[in-house]
Amino acid sequence: MNSSRVRILGEQLLSDDWFILKKTRFEYQRRDGRWQVQQRETYDRGNGAVLLLFNAERGTVILTRQFRLPAYVNGCADGMLIEACAGLLDGEDPLTAIRREVAEETGFVVQAPRKLFAAYMSPGSVTEKLHFFVASYGAGDQVDSGGGDVAEGEDIEVLELRLQEALDMIATGAIEDGKTIMLLQHAALQGLAKLA
Repeated sequence: MNSSRVRILGEQLLSDDWFILKKTRFEYQRRDGRWQVQQRETYDRGNGAVLLLFNAERGTVILTRQFRLPAYVNGCADGMLIEACAGLLDGEDPLTAIRREVAEETGFVVQAPRKLFAAYMSPGSVTEKLHFFVASYGAGDQVDSGGGDVAEGEDIEVLELRLQEALDMIATGAIEDGKTIMLLQHAALQGLAKLA
């Protein structure tokens, strides 16, 4: 985090409840060489990982449905979002973390996850970088029903959908989660058989 075009002038901690919210005052050197003082708030919740489970032979994907308060307060009538399995790294490497999250949320044991790419999902205010994975699944890979960690307030429903059905749900607005849309579109462009 060292750029000759950025000079941090000061930071103020606004919240350290669930994650960290800071206000930062800084100078930024514009392309024309002038320095400009700016102020931004950043929300640091750590980095995360997301994985799309798929079965190429059956043409299906595993997604989850769970309540998301931010979506609810921003107009999602019931707050329920359909998503690919995801979670924070919590100090682990992305591969270890996504294996843990998939097991907790879906009950599936991930055999051979493959990393696709990483992306900043909301870089205007959130520091999180998300690592995107895919992995195939078979009938014997689900060892329990999943559902998430009750102690963390999770109440997760596991869904198995045909890929085309999931893509249609993007078009109708039934799937509105950005990371999930990215993975489903990637699967559609590549074809499930090529993802393995």
